[in-house]
Amino acid sequence: MNEDYYLELCENPVQFEHASSVNNVFFDEANKQVFAVRSGGATGVVVKGPDDKSSVAFRMDDKGEVKCIKFSLGNKILAVQRTPKSVDFINFIPDFPHIEFSHECKTKNASVLGFCWTNWNEIVFITDQGIEFYQVLPDKRTLKLLKSQSINVNWYMYCPEAAVLLLSTTVQGNVLQPFAFKSGTMSKMSKFEIELPVVPKPAKLSLSERDIAVASIYGELYVMYLKHHSRTTNSPGAEVVLYHLLREGACKKTHVLKLNTTGKFALNVVDNLVVVHHQSSQTSIIFDIKLQEPDCPVNVHQPILPAHSIHPYRIPRTGPAAAPSQAPVACELYSSTWSVFQPDIIISASEGYLWYLKVKLQPTLNLLQDKGKLMEFLLRRRDCKMVILSVCSQMLVGDEKGSLPVVAVVFDKLNQVYKEYLEAEQSYTVAMESGPSRSSASYKRPMRTQAVIDQSDMYTHVLSAFTERKGVSHKFIIAVLMEYIRSLNQHQVTVQHYLYELVIKTLVHHNLFYMLHQFLQYHVLSDSKPLACLLLSLESTYPPAHQLSLDMLKRLSTANDEIVEVLLSKQQVLGALRFVRSVGGHDNVSARKFLDAAQQTSDPMLFYTIFRFFEQRNLRLRGNPGFNPGEHCEEHVAHFKQMFGEQALMKPVVV
Repeated sequence: MNEDYYLELCENPVQFEHASSVNNVFFDEANKQVFAVRSGGATGVVVKGPDDKSSVAFRMDDKGEVKCIKFSLGNKILAVQRTPKSVDFINFIPDFPHIEFSHECKTKNASVLGFCWTNWNEIVFITDQGIEFYQVLPDKRTLKLLKSQSINVNWYMYCPEAAVLLLSTTVQGNVLQPFAFKSGTMSKMSKFEIELPVVPKPAKLSLSERDIAVASIYGELYVMYLKHHSRTTNSPGAEVVLYHLLREGACKKTHVLKLNTTGKFALNVVDNLVVVHHQSSQTSIIFDIKLQEPDCPVNVHQPILPAHSIHPYRIPRTGPAAAPSQAPVACELYSSTWSVFQPDIIISASEGYLWYLKVKLQPTLNLLQDKGKLMEFLLRRRDCKMVILSVCSQMLVGDEKGSLPVVAVVFDKLNQVYKEYLEAEQSYTVAMESGPSRSSASYKRPMRTQAVIDQSDMYTHVLSAFTERKGVSHKFIIAVLMEYIRSLNQHQVTVQHYLYELVIKTLVHHNLFYMLHQFLQYHVLSDSKPLACLLLSLESTYPPAHQLSLDMLKRLSTANDEIVEVLLSKQQVLGALRFVRSVGGHDNVSARKFLDAAQQTSDPMLFYTIFRFFEQRNLRLRGNPGFNPGEHCEEHVAHFKQMFGEQALMKPVVV
């Protein structure tokens, strides 16, 4: 089925001259560039990279067959190997002479197997007798030796992302010696041995570079070994063995990926997933090394999804003979001419295409039935937010409606990630506020990934629409809302008031006032000013909501002004004054505010009582019952005189 394709080739591949029209095609993993080289008279080179900046075309003197060709970072210096003894260099730096210069490896009788750029002006030669690390001086057109190491080398592999070089040594080739490069330094890492399959004597296996890949998975460096099926064991098929490569300390075998079949395989890493392509069945399978199978040993993994082909890809017809109406040609997937590079690159030299492999998350929803495992899988993917939110929406309605325990598991997994992000953010804030120090300098602001699904996301994309959906039991709706709030509380995340508001509105909509009263009485819904205001607005529908609101505001203790405003708006002027006195704020409240409210009641005795209270306050505080001009009570004094006569005003005390 079309929707089950969870792997696809990128829509905008890098196009280059295909192998039939050029002499050689080379790929540089560091710069992700394809070099199409055409010889004859002068050597023409067309370089295609991921963007226009990294694409260039040029000609150079034909000095023999090109064995290897790569730009340094930023296309500054070109290195070309034509002989087993030396490497040629051409400056591409602006204002530098565009003159070729050459450098021979220093070890006598050694053959150069290849080279790798580790920086824009640093290069390492790999020979069959060791490695030589140089600094290139483009202005002097020469190389300066920084460090060298003698070691017998069968073949090599370089991981540009980590700047780690892997050398195959010994007769069987299965002892690997890694070297790390960083700003002009080369350091030797711990060597390790790859366990080869047991074969009957006298036969001997040797480790081929075709069966090794180096890639970063979840920020850690791994050497992946494709261990083929051994006829002498009862193994059902090949497996991929992962060795965790550490900068310091021994390299350890940490994961085994069971392929359950035999044949030709190729490896990619996409979005921290190990993708294994199987040529004969023309399918691929994926592994997530952070997903542990419950009935497997910790480090043994089965594919997390059924084997499936990459989504079919069509190549548009090009060239002068191509008519606009001609349909695109289907690309031959899993072709024998395909070359696979780390982490996520597939090249077809015969068709002249470089693709980036991509994982599509939407089809995985139909293939992973266990919602808990599905959520773990999705939370680790790069572009997961909208897919996760769609899973949450689907599990609450229709045929896919999950049970409350399933919903709880999903919410807990989401809120665990949410909590970890909030804690990291808080630690960063505290470190920054404490001022510059050694410890705060090491803090980086936590990056908010798409896996952080906060309360606003859930409210906007899932819960709000869910509460308004027809045909869903109100009991289930309330249970789901309370389950989400329970999960937030369990993870010690402060619940936002709009979630409580959603609960209250849902309860009121279904006339569940008894339940609302209980939720408030037993503090299931946490106190907040916005919530208290919402309760006030419900008074006409549910009269006890007024008192519930006041009780909540009193419990908040920081909402005294709001309580006064609420009571005055209800014309409970004496009640407001009593409350102000109970909290000790009667010496500071605005007389005008209370006199306005008393006058609006049209109750003369109430106005008299309030007016007299403030006269007495003035007398006690200032020795004079009159109001200061700044209190703006002239209108109320005039109203008092009109109603009770001037003689009713309190007289100043004569000492």
